[in-house]
Amino acid sequence: MLDLRQVPRVFDTKPWSAHLYVTEQCNLDCHYCNEFNNSIPHPALADLKKWMDHIRKLGVMRLGLQGGEPLKHPDIVEVVRYAKSLGFRKVSMSTNGFLLNRQLLADLEGAGLDGLQISVDRMTPIASTRKAMKSIVHKLDWFKDSKIKPQVSGVLFKETLDEMGQVIDTCLDLGIPVHARVVHDDLVHDRALRDASASEPLLRFLDHQEKLKRSGQKIHSSWNLFAYQKKMLRQEQIEWTCIAGYKYFFVSSTGKFWLCSQVRTERHILEITREDLLSYNRKKDCQAGCGVYCTAEASLAVSHPLQYAGREVAGMLASRVSRIRRRGPERIRDLTAAQQDEAPFYEAPAAAASFGSRCQQGNCLR
Repeated sequence: MLDLRQVPRVFDTKPWSAHLYVTEQCNLDCHYCNEFNNSIPHPALADLKKWMDHIRKLGVMRLGLQGGEPLKHPDIVEVVRYAKSLGFRKVSMSTNGFLLNRQLLADLEGAGLDGLQISVDRMTPIASTRKAMKSIVHKLDWFKDSKIKPQVSGVLFKETLDEMGQVIDTCLDLGIPVHARVVHDDLVHDRALRDASASEPLLRFLDHQEKLKRSGQKIHSSWNLFAYQKKMLRQEQIEWTCIAGYKYFFVSSTGKFWLCSQVRTERHILEITREDLLSYNRKKDCQAGCGVYCTAEASLAVSHPLQYAGREVAGMLASRVSRIRRRGPERIRDLTAAQQDEAPFYEAPAAAASFGSRCQQGNCLR
């Protein structure tokens, strides 16, 4: 999760990470997403620079560039270059990858982008999510000679369970780090997106990812986050304090300060002081069942640093022993083949289109 230069942020009172929405426009419309609005124009580069200046002055070390779809912003390369010039330890970006081409990847590398997270939910598209491996798999080869570290992330819900195993296996076959995490509810529009009937299949899929990680495969998720998701699905109590708005916050494409992607304020980022951030160092009413995993994981590290570190070290040691002994499964397909009597994760949905596009007057829920 962090390198040694970031360890002080676990113990001091300065902010750690921030996500900046460089645009809220997107070229896709996934049913579970509430983080884009095609009616809002791209923010000006000059405004993005001012916001990044302030974010850095507050003490943030890691900056994530979000959307919408960040690659839609016409100045995205310059945004990355400016962010790196400010001294952020890590500048990363999340994308669906559809707009990525070789030249743009080279330009982003030249600007200093550290990491690129590509969202892929299935092998083939359906109405509820068109983020399919078939659309971007050829692009993963481009990273072989790139300094940018790629990872693939997927959203786990009942419409993706039937193909997510293939997504993970495809990435592992290509040497690309990958993970799939349980969908979070939409707090902005009060939509419950987790289906209680899918909890057991989701738990099994998390178990499969853990087994692969323990055997040394490139599953890009912490041991703590696996444990957190399992407790969340089982509705078990988790003792932690949410640091959203304190050490981890979001900034919208209009410059608004958001505690996280689901909890938003109307205050402008340029008005936010260190004292304002400190005021959010408290438990939140919405933290039970929270699926904003970047914030949840950072919160776990800050709330229980020794426990967090201990679980990670134990997991790494177990993985190393497994690799030395060359034991353990290497792919999801190995696990499912070894458990022929096990029910499928979830039957292929016949009514997935019911979750399809929800676009009205330019305001879409993805």
